[in-house]
Amino acid sequence: MALKTYGPMAVDWEKRIDFDRLRRERLDRAKALLAKSEMGALLCFDMNNVRYLTSTHIGSWAQDKISRFALLPQNDEPILWDFGSAARHHQQNCPWLGDRSRAGIPLLRGAMSPEMGRAENVAKKIKVELEKRGLHKDPLGIDVVEPPILFALQKEGITIVDGQQLMSDARVIKTQDEISLLNHSAMMVDAAYDELYRAMKPGMSENQAVGLASKVLYDLGSEYVEAVNAISGERCNPHPHVFSDRVLRPGDPVYYDILHSYMGYRTCYYRCFTIGYASHAMVDAYKRCRDYLDAAISLVQPGRTTAEIASVWPKAEEFGFPDEEAAFALQFGHGIGLAIWEKPVISRMVSLEHSHEIKPGMVFALETFWPSTDGWSAARIEEEIVVTETGHEVITRFPAEKLMVAGAHYFTVDGQLPTTREHEAAPSRRVVEMVEASAKIEGVAATD
Repeated sequence: MALKTYGPMAVDWEKRIDFDRLRRERLDRAKALLAKSEMGALLCFDMNNVRYLTSTHIGSWAQDKISRFALLPQNDEPILWDFGSAARHHQQNCPWLGDRSRAGIPLLRGAMSPEMGRAENVAKKIKVELEKRGLHKDPLGIDVVEPPILFALQKEGITIVDGQQLMSDARVIKTQDEISLLNHSAMMVDAAYDELYRAMKPGMSENQAVGLASKVLYDLGSEYVEAVNAISGERCNPHPHVFSDRVLRPGDPVYYDILHSYMGYRTCYYRCFTIGYASHAMVDAYKRCRDYLDAAISLVQPGRTTAEIASVWPKAEEFGFPDEEAAFALQFGHGIGLAIWEKPVISRMVSLEHSHEIKPGMVFALETFWPSTDGWSAARIEEEIVVTETGHEVITRFPAEKLMVAGAHYFTVDGQLPTTREHEAAPSRRVVEMVEASAKIEGVAATD
């Protein structure tokens, strides 16, 4: 266990997460890749990329609005255009930006109609900055953009190229402080699962479980609970990827995926349980799911490849799907950082033919799925892994080596009910004899 888990506060008596270093090292990675590229500048609208470049944040409400944008010119510092008064707040509280924090409003996902001229306004702002630096004739890389802004930039004579890959490449190797934040974020989900495990019982609904997990996370300092997927009972197979109001029942399988953000750094963290007891079919499915996950984890070390990991997972046809696209994300690996899905992506759909080398500083999640032979239950487990110089470290610590049973407190006159049992018990020898005797006495038998 090499990674440290700190408290959420800064202190004078211990060296913890260094946010100045975090800001500097993230920006330096992007600058270095931009310097090697054909691009004169990089324009980002993706809020995670904006945060990576500028170390600013205005709340999870803005996550999907494409309402703020940052320009990183070659050999210069980033310029941020932000949502109204947020720009002034940055001027006052983000000295690393200063007067490079400015107000700028784009289209608000189309809410600003074309005649308002916002697309042209954004394009002119960008062109002015490029011309000041003599970069207006060089290609401009963009990560994501609304079409009217793309067209307005092209109308200004600016050549647009794909800048998304540059930012993805910048973010694939995590800095020391990014890894610390990811570890802290996972710690918070450890706590959420502990509360869920203690609370789960028949009568609890999936959305109540979502509320409980969300409260634990926000109480611990989460800035954004992106999702708590709660899947139970017959909803487990096929995996619907969304929670409902279904109520837990004795013998139910239930699995959760908890996705939240601490200081921008996410989790993707599945755990699987049963309520009261587990069927033999569910126990077997969990073991198979865990074996596939452990095989993948054992291969995580520098110099290995994503193809090697994907190759130990079953083909889609082996668990009921026609092809790898139809089974996508059930046997899956993905980088995790400021976004839920980052490089590297690990899947039989792409990794066998397009492999990537595993390198120190990568942080990714590995998740597996296996359906039970009963046709309706299934197991789902996930671990987050940091690639170290010599191997790896798993940072998701809530127990998952064996299937855990929640709410196991059923007793009979003979003692506690076993936690592995079938929903419908096989008839005892005495019951079989009763049936045979009654059929013989009454002269009845099954007929077609």
